[in-house]
Amino acid sequence: MPIKKSASKELRKSKKRHLRNIRTLTELKTLNKKFISLTEEKKIEQARKILNQLTSKLDIAAAKKIIHKNKASRKISRLMRRLKKV
Repeated sequence: MPIKKSASKELRKSKKRHLRNIRTLTELKTLNKKFISLTEEKKIEQARKILNQLTSKLDIAAAKKIIHKNKASRKISRLMRRLKKV
């Protein structure tokens, strides 16, 4: 347990940030799963819409340093390649 007042405030802030980061990561995972299922079903138009959402969310997460920028760009390029295959 924190002793100083500033340490307790920092603990509260870090808990809020942690929850926010987890929320965005789960959102990314669900969008990724939707995109993969749509590409497997060969629904290209819906997959493109999900891909646009997913790329913007990945870029935002990378900008906020929730995930690394290289990881975001790697995921985006792999998703684009997957869409081109279909």
